[in-house]
Amino acid sequence: MTATLILVLALSVVVGLSLGVLGGGGSILTVPILVYVAGLEAKEAIAASLFVVGVTSAVSVISHARAGRVMWRTGLVFGAAGMAGAFVGGLLGGKIPGQILLVAFALMMVATSVAMIRGRKKPAGDGSGTPEKHELPLGRVLLDGAVVGLVTGLVGAGGGFLVVPALALLGGLPMSIAVGTSLVVIAMKSFAGLAGYLTSVELDWGLVLAVTGAAIVGTLIGSKISGRIPETALRKGFGWFVLAMGTFVLTQQAPADMRGLVFAAVVALAIAAAVACRLFVASCPLRKSNREAQPAPVAS
Repeated sequence: MTATLILVLALSVVVGLSLGVLGGGGSILTVPILVYVAGLEAKEAIAASLFVVGVTSAVSVISHARAGRVMWRTGLVFGAAGMAGAFVGGLLGGKIPGQILLVAFALMMVATSVAMIRGRKKPAGDGSGTPEKHELPLGRVLLDGAVVGLVTGLVGAGGGFLVVPALALLGGLPMSIAVGTSLVVIAMKSFAGLAGYLTSVELDWGLVLAVTGAAIVGTLIGSKISGRIPETALRKGFGWFVLAMGTFVLTQQAPADMRGLVFAAVVALAIAAAVACRLFVASCPLRKSNREAQPAPVAS
């Protein structure tokens, strides 16, 4: 076993840990690991990540379901709608240059991270105690599922960094419930997207299965501690994590002589946005008075 393979497997455990705790982040980590550490081509890494994240999510959802953190109707309907979009996205992704796919992947990560850090104007729950669970409207679930599914299949993301915001920010589910439910959706859409990619991409199944096994170990650990972390900390931590990984991927796709400039530009924009929020937005969570005065979220 080579040092590179050992590193890839160790990092794969972190992939599973991310999925178990956050209900997402699996592909955000898996794609860069397979591209920049394992040395796979972008399309191969994207297809492999769909298998790894799909299997790992399916295993992780068991612990969440036992803890009552899965909305089965919402998850299955969302996932079914997303499977059609993911399959079409996988077909299209196989025909688009890998660099373009990775740039699109990174830009969506950055945009999603901003939404997660900002949060909802009317919190739906804090994920602690016993939040009130309610199924989302069928039409809304089908529409969100199809759109997220298309993006999932196209860029090879299992969709956690899109599904969790869709359920928590748009659907109004408490964060802990959104995390558990997202795993059902991720598993369904990942396999559909993989089917689309396999029409044009071949995989090293030995490597893929080894990475999957390591990720499963991580997700079993992560699912044990999920639900014990406050909603605000979980959501914002997830958002900052996605922002950091999106910045890394975007920087890596820039020409070598411009990577420092791209990184500096992203950091400068983030700092400018934080300063503008603190100075000009009354409800900005960065203001100390708002953090101290904000009441605890109440389940709707």
